[in-house]
Amino acid sequence: MRFLDARAVREGLSLEGAVDALSAAFATVGKPTMPQRPMLEGPGGSDFLIMPATGAEAVGAKVITINPANPARGQPLIQGVFLLFGGESLAPVAVLDAGALTSIRTAAVSALATRLMARPDASNLVIFGAGVQARAHLEAMVAVRPIERVTIVDRDRDRALELAAGAAGLAPTIEAGDADSVGEAHLVCTCTTSPQPVFDGAQLMAGAHVNAMGSYKPSTAEVDETLVKRAWIAVETREAALAEAGDLLQPIATGAIAEGSIAAELADLASGRIKPPEAADVTLFKSVGIAFEDLVVAAALLERLEGEG
Repeated sequence: MRFLDARAVREGLSLEGAVDALSAAFATVGKPTMPQRPMLEGPGGSDFLIMPATGAEAVGAKVITINPANPARGQPLIQGVFLLFGGESLAPVAVLDAGALTSIRTAAVSALATRLMARPDASNLVIFGAGVQARAHLEAMVAVRPIERVTIVDRDRDRALELAAGAAGLAPTIEAGDADSVGEAHLVCTCTTSPQPVFDGAQLMAGAHVNAMGSYKPSTAEVDETLVKRAWIAVETREAALAEAGDLLQPIATGAIAEGSIAAELADLASGRIKPPEAADVTLFKSVGIAFEDLVVAAALLERLEGEG
């Protein structure tokens, strides 16, 4: 059985490889089946999650903690392991660092949604957050769209400046900015732990695309009701979104939108069954992260490593 630490996971599969694996899986498998993940509250505002999933040739489970206080300590927000079972016997074949796996698959899912939903010439990117996921999403957006300008928005401007400096060279212009930057954005990625909206949805230009991935609880929302009412909305699965996505559940509760306002699932988009309307005001991909995605990326990573011998 292989043991893959964070470095081995990060170096074992390219972002493009992860996007392609997810695209193929959602297009061929269709809507994944899996239980709603148990989520327990831990000490100090932390969460403990168990995420099992089954696939055609493998099964797996991710066990993680999410501790919002960790980044200030210099420790990862997400820590845990992913256990992969495969082969005819479904014996355990690998244990992977779950923090690194989550970083890769989350950015890859957003990249896939961007590839399927955003305008082909999108070049102005605004990212909210300056942590691991912000960096991963910057790399992901550059991989799927011709990004020329990147604005990093974070409540700690020094962190935004640090990320901008560290990512120099990924795009012609990378700078720190403020929330009003969304007014000129073609792409927006929200990668924060904020419990409330981080920008005014009315400021988005027509034709913009938003990837919202930071919130995963009914009580939290990174995007506001104004955006949700404007948007053509896609999610990973309706079941997961309607169980956890506060960005959607809160406006549903107020009557601003209905459950039927979710226009597509990722499998619909990847298979080509549904496409965003060309005249959409804005498009929104709301991700909460599902276990099937971790399984697909972990299996693709291990297949690549085994192919190398």
